[in-house]
Amino acid sequence: MAKEANVVEKEEVFVRFSGDSGDGMQLTGTLFSDTLALGGNDISTFPDFPSEIRAPQGTVAGVSGFQVNFGNTKISTPGDYADVLVAMNPAAIKANIKFTKHGGTIIFDRDSFNEKNLVKAGYKTLDPIAEDKLEDFNIIPVGVTSLTKETLKDLDLDNKSVLRCKNMFALGLICWIFDLKLDHIESYIRTKFRKKPIIVEANLRVLKSGYNYGENIQELTPRYLVNPAEIEPGIYRNISGNVATAWGLLAASEKSGRELFLGSYPITPATDVLQTLANRKDLGVKTFQAEDEIAGICTSLGAAFAGDLAVTSTSGPGFALKSEGLGLAVMAELPIVVVNVQRAGPSTGIPTKTEQSDLLQALYGRNGESPCVVIAATTPSDCFYYAFMAAKIALERMTPVVLLTDGFLANGSEPWKIPSMSDMPAITPNIAKDAATYKAYARDPQTFAREWAFPGMEGFQHRIGGLEKGITGSVNSDFNNHQDMTDARAAKVAQVVDYVPDLEVLGEQEGELLVVGWGGTFGHLATAVRQLRNEGKSISLAQFNFINPLPANTREVFAKFRKIVVCELNMGQFAGYLRDKEPGFEYYQYNKVMGQPFTVHELVDNFKKHLEE
Repeated sequence: MAKEANVVEKEEVFVRFSGDSGDGMQLTGTLFSDTLALGGNDISTFPDFPSEIRAPQGTVAGVSGFQVNFGNTKISTPGDYADVLVAMNPAAIKANIKFTKHGGTIIFDRDSFNEKNLVKAGYKTLDPIAEDKLEDFNIIPVGVTSLTKETLKDLDLDNKSVLRCKNMFALGLICWIFDLKLDHIESYIRTKFRKKPIIVEANLRVLKSGYNYGENIQELTPRYLVNPAEIEPGIYRNISGNVATAWGLLAASEKSGRELFLGSYPITPATDVLQTLANRKDLGVKTFQAEDEIAGICTSLGAAFAGDLAVTSTSGPGFALKSEGLGLAVMAELPIVVVNVQRAGPSTGIPTKTEQSDLLQALYGRNGESPCVVIAATTPSDCFYYAFMAAKIALERMTPVVLLTDGFLANGSEPWKIPSMSDMPAITPNIAKDAATYKAYARDPQTFAREWAFPGMEGFQHRIGGLEKGITGSVNSDFNNHQDMTDARAAKVAQVVDYVPDLEVLGEQEGELLVVGWGGTFGHLATAVRQLRNEGKSISLAQFNFINPLPANTREVFAKFRKIVVCELNMGQFAGYLRDKEPGFEYYQYNKVMGQPFTVHELVDNFKKHLEE
């Protein structure tokens, strides 16, 4: 009889799945995360892909990972250091040991630890335990490959199809360790492969084999008990940032009564926005996969001229190509939303890694005086709200809006309470009403927004375009007119501050150290600040969602703290912007450009140094 496993009760656990791109780690992590969410745990996830489409198999460069942090309290980050690492080959250990908690559990496929794979992974001694100093870790070698083959030996499957099932063995074993039911995973397999019964049978067999294997090794590994979190009642789903962005645009389309058009070119990590909306023809969505980024924004401009809620989505390199089209949107004063899912640059950079280095491009990356509204989402789920707000501002103020997310938010996921449409703010497009008095560039005296007239509206014929116009829409190159129109376009963007809520402070409203962040760094910054506040430190956090214009009370908030440190995943773009917009303060910086999000550990260390000085 097997010895009963030691049960360890924890509030929070971090698990990382890692292997080659073809090992199915993304699917494994996703199914594990969904199972946790259905069981009532709060979760935060972070998929980590290789940058090369066909990275060399078995090498560190080809490692694909998926990490999930879950618990019975509010989870704000996908975790710093894994309690459990599942490694499908030697390269997975080499790439991830620095992200594994000292003394943690490492489960690996011992069948893949041959001389060929060890050399590929960069091990010089062919002894990863000694070379990576793993003696103090709980090492659990499992014959994942051989046991998968044994489980399926009587099925008529080729070797390649058999090996594709081995991720299910790892998933079954991890589900046993965390005492999770397999119902959701089994349902997914039956639905996914419903047209291939033999594949359904194979995956279900291997999944259960991995789960049952846990009973045989329970003396080697603890079982973890993580109780469900106490969450507000409602209907929830696990949602990624890209899907949330797409859904926010759908909600804005419904609220505004304008059909949604997306003209885009596929680009990592923004492509899921296009793919998600392309599946919603049932809601009247029109999507166009353009031949390039320039065509993507130009088709969206045409849709905006025709009266649609017009959107284009991209990442940094594509955003650069859209700059001339975005300048045309500024000059023509057409409502358009540009979603920029930032990635590591410059140029092609590291396409699958996250960064916040497109901020100055969003603010200033156009010729002439071309102000745009710029807003940034903070979590995967609130991409929904800020996509909605981007559309609301664009339609009501007749201006282009740039929505910044990033690879961390786009691919990460968390539980999201689905809102009621009745709870969402109204959207009232600024559509022209009186043909007798209509002039293309006549403006509301308070908002400076022009009215929106589009083809088919009788009596509202007009001209707009890239040449400077006068109030009637006729070309006007007079220097006084150009100054007036430039001032008006700037004033219109500045007046969007009407939509911007006051900057909120997490923690005390005044004190020693104010941490300042923007966009997707929120979870890590908030967790680090809360940790230090629990230690009695005088530290607070101000996280910005609205970049241009800034919240009206920004200066008032900053003045209440002795020291300000601006944290961002670039070399200091927001800090420089604040020096220009809110001068008179000394802005310290903490910057990271590694293609990875902050860790709570490094932030806590940095903040302590500032507090001790």
